[in-house]
Amino acid sequence: MARPPLNAEWKTTACILCECNCGVEVQLGGDDGRRLVRFRGDKAHPASQGYACEKAHRLDHYQNEQARLTTPLRRRADGGLEPIDWQTAIAEVAERLAAVRDAHGGSTIVYYGGGGQGNHLPGTYATATRRALGMRYRSNALAQEKTGEFWVSHRMLGGYTRGDFERCEVGLFIGKNPWFSHGIPRARVTLKALAADPARALIVVDPRRTKTAALADIHLQVKPGTDAWLLAALVAVILEDDLVDHAFVEAHTAGLDAVRDVLGAVDVAAYSAICGVPEDQIRAAAQRIGEARSVASFEDLGVQMNRHSTLVSYLHRLLWLTTGNFGKPGCQFMPTALAPLATGGHKYDTPVTGQRIIGGLVPCNAISDEILNDHPARFRAMIVEAANPAHSLADSPRMREALRALDCLVVIDVALTETARLADYVLPASTQFEKAEATFFNFEFPHNVFHLRPRLLEAPEGPLPEAEIHCRLVEALGALDAGLVAELRSAAEAGLATYTQAFLARVAMNPAQMPYAAALLYRSLGPTLPADRREGAVLLGLALRAAMARPEPLARAGFAGDPLTAARTLFEAMLERSSGVVFAVDVWDDQLARIAGGRIQLALPDLLAEAETLSAGPAPRDAAFPFTLSAGERRAFTANTIIRDPRWRRKDAEGALRINPADAAALGVAPGGRVRLTTARGSAVVPVEISETMQPGHISLPNGTGLHDDDDGPLGGIAPNELTTNGDRDPFVGTPWHKSVPARLALA
Repeated sequence: MARPPLNAEWKTTACILCECNCGVEVQLGGDDGRRLVRFRGDKAHPASQGYACEKAHRLDHYQNEQARLTTPLRRRADGGLEPIDWQTAIAEVAERLAAVRDAHGGSTIVYYGGGGQGNHLPGTYATATRRALGMRYRSNALAQEKTGEFWVSHRMLGGYTRGDFERCEVGLFIGKNPWFSHGIPRARVTLKALAADPARALIVVDPRRTKTAALADIHLQVKPGTDAWLLAALVAVILEDDLVDHAFVEAHTAGLDAVRDVLGAVDVAAYSAICGVPEDQIRAAAQRIGEARSVASFEDLGVQMNRHSTLVSYLHRLLWLTTGNFGKPGCQFMPTALAPLATGGHKYDTPVTGQRIIGGLVPCNAISDEILNDHPARFRAMIVEAANPAHSLADSPRMREALRALDCLVVIDVALTETARLADYVLPASTQFEKAEATFFNFEFPHNVFHLRPRLLEAPEGPLPEAEIHCRLVEALGALDAGLVAELRSAAEAGLATYTQAFLARVAMNPAQMPYAAALLYRSLGPTLPADRREGAVLLGLALRAAMARPEPLARAGFAGDPLTAARTLFEAMLERSSGVVFAVDVWDDQLARIAGGRIQLALPDLLAEAETLSAGPAPRDAAFPFTLSAGERRAFTANTIIRDPRWRRKDAEGALRINPADAAALGVAPGGRVRLTTARGSAVVPVEISETMQPGHISLPNGTGLHDDDDGPLGGIAPNELTTNGDRDPFVGTPWHKSVPARLALA
């Protein structure tokens, strides 16, 4: 077979299949020159430094192996979708949403999306649309995962933390398998270095024997859903054996006595029996943590979408804070972010059910409840952007019912997703490689990296970048001042220095115009930028904010001077350096100064009270559901729903249910056989993979399966959220318990 035509030029971009967004170089090819044919790590990328895992090689399936939307769609009276032109679509969407706003208030319109897997700039441009409609409520995938951690970190330290795994003596991963899920720079290189060094140690808390756990010096193989007992026992040993860093605690924290009153009373042997980890192993792990000069730690979805998730986030922090592992090399740190993805504060609740809103994000499991009621403040309309809540949120049948009940549902996306199929209007967007995009997960230390990646391909006729869609909506809503746009455009033509001064004076310092800053930047500055970087216009505003908030780290990276000068030179560097730029350099001496109020708050009374309830043991199991299902395991060939064609998965095409050999023998099922999986929400027939990595009684399904490409049914496995319920959630912040779903099995 002849090799497809290949362009010899290597183009810089980034992988979009996990939060790391590693820099990659791509050769384009194929008969139309639009295939992403060859890949290699970008050695010039200051964070990934040439590292890339196997997932980057699957990016052509995202760009070219899915049914693209190429025209706006509108729901007909008979229920079908029909194509319409852009002018009609924008006018009608603006009219429909404005009617909801005018009749019921903008707070009844909710926005879902604005981030995820590298598609970050749309969230900044959406702020203008949200302001024009008077919208108050929003949510995204972070509210399924991270809000408990955000809330705890905010209350204890005043900011979000990450770990310095490249320099730590002990690396601790809780409910995290970075061999597949990554989440830290150059994950596999870093893990191998940790595991190979006899002076260092890798500790993993996970019910499964994952690839990461197999490398570990200590694998604390906890029973599913009992992580809180394990972490409480670890903290208890720290207190009991006096492994506390007293100098650090006395100088920088408050509340240790209250913590000691509760966790010092823990019966370590009893908690060991509950969590299934031998007591001597718990004590050995605590000793290794307590005696190490540095510990870096990472919790992830294995515990954040599990029982006691917010309590676990709290106990986790007590473990590394009481041992003094903050603010020094190899420990936890607060990164300098160009733009905060979410804060951890709690200022208000949802309008109908009164659920806590953390960092401005409505708990995902509460969304359907906020729609399906007759309360006057209920959510009545929704904008969904680059997200798929009909598939990705708990209790998909109820979520579909809620979406159908809205007065108006608008979806902005690349493909006809499960959510788009329910929409009143679908607006087709450019892919991440058909526009300029950026990486906002800036969690490195000491060098904080930002990557504006230029457009790789021209979009086909029809789709528009989200920046253009939002600007057109804001204009149709009458919210964009055309005179101000013209004034700023003239300033842009006079040069970036003139424009920056004009923008600061007329927009950044003007409360009436600042909410529309993204649209103003795109309409006035955008046309003067290189076409393949135009969507990056909004970054000038973010650079200004960073220069004002964090001038010292920016100056260390070479962006010094007054805020206007620093912001301008940083913005120019973002545009010019297609492999990314180090925008800030942190130093360890600054870390303790970032603690809110000057002292870390060890004692959180509500969570200490929750910790006290652990002594009663776990709630009794329902005998009708003897198995614990992890609904959404990260595997080598999973990528949420960003790649819709299941043919990209070279292994496990149907998304097999992993099950322990003893359980398989008891059921009488052979490898490749099928079982009926049943939960309180639903039932499905699934193929079986028998795996020694699973404990008896623990089963798992991968994420990202069960997508539709037509009306005949799902392809490539089942959709896990057909089996989850929205009532199974954390009592503090509402994060779902996807990793701990009661289930039963029978031969199919």
